[in-house]
Amino acid sequence: MSSETPFQINIPDEKLRILRAKLELATFPDELQDIGWKHGPPLADMKRLAERWRNGYDWRKYEKELNQELPMFTRDIDVDGFGALNIHYVHKKSTIVDAIPLLFCHGWPGSFLEIKGMLPLLTSSSPKHPSFHVVALSLPGFGFSEGSHKPGFALDQYAEVAHKLMIALGYNEYVTQGGDWGFLITRRMASKYGGKHHKAWHTNFPMADPPSWKSPLSFLSYLLTPWSAEEKAGLERTAWYRTKSSGYFVEQSTFPQTLAYSFTDSPVALLAWFYEKLIIWTDDYKWTDDEALTWISIYWFSRAGPGAAHRIYFEVHGDFYNLGRTSYPTIPMGASYFPKELLLLPPAWLRRLNNVVIESHHKTGGHFAAYERPEALVEDVRKMFAKGGPAFAIVPGRSGYA
Repeated sequence: MSSETPFQINIPDEKLRILRAKLELATFPDELQDIGWKHGPPLADMKRLAERWRNGYDWRKYEKELNQELPMFTRDIDVDGFGALNIHYVHKKSTIVDAIPLLFCHGWPGSFLEIKGMLPLLTSSSPKHPSFHVVALSLPGFGFSEGSHKPGFALDQYAEVAHKLMIALGYNEYVTQGGDWGFLITRRMASKYGGKHHKAWHTNFPMADPPSWKSPLSFLSYLLTPWSAEEKAGLERTAWYRTKSSGYFVEQSTFPQTLAYSFTDSPVALLAWFYEKLIIWTDDYKWTDDEALTWISIYWFSRAGPGAAHRIYFEVHGDFYNLGRTSYPTIPMGASYFPKELLLLPPAWLRRLNNVVIESHHKTGGHFAAYERPEALVEDVRKMFAKGGPAFAIVPGRSGYA
């Protein structure tokens, strides 16, 4: 395994010039009167953001902030059948030597940026809570990680990259936290590497299959147990997502290359596709224009190009809704429920086939919980691994306390 190389974001001036030139030539559609968000991002919002991106938004300012706040590195990771991929990651150690190694795994349309608010909290040292050595990778094809150059790079390969990265960093035993695709990837890691290496996992995207008639007692309980008010609200949110907000999933999982042409050539196309999700998938989070533009710029300037990240949907989408295709992990699991997540299923479904040792239910928060509610999510993770918690000292020799 190769050694790590310190990494600093440094987008060439020419790429900034091209971005501004494309935004200068942007052509916008009309829109219906008083339509609001019913058809997507309003025209006024798109024009304002595009103009800000072209003239006023200072990428260099935020590039410098990211370089200062996030200790970043790259390293080659050999993937069976795919050769070596150069992987970008954030790696910050706690001052506590015996801190718990934790891998943070993002999803779409997220990136390594999501760890920004959690990083100082997770690595902080205190006698009141455990501390962590944190690794947050850019998934292959996302951010500044190299993407696969061959088809067939699926869930096993994403899990392999993440696992081998932890091993390369000297963390032979570790825990994980993830949402969205991060849930599927860390779940596969828990199945493949659980016990020996992967000791426990936590998610803010707790997906689960419903009970089946093949398990009569579980299915009967499912039919007879009334839903709580929270469960009803969660199922309504899930129905809203599937009928009103999942069209992107169909396109990205069938013809991702079609979208790649638009996103690679038009920053406005990329802006609209992502800004929609940032607004409607959060719980009334107050995005500043520069905050949203930084999030989207990471995709525009990504190493593999703005269209590469969507390929995960084509390769992995079958696992997204069919969790039972692989064995269920047996290592301890923690789950956090946020009311504006996209898929909110009854917790009993998750507990039925997973070793859920702790769960938390929040009053606010959406799909990007790590970014929207970093304090709340960190507190959930701390509780799981704290003294007296269900996964205390689960990594041998690493309690997380001084």
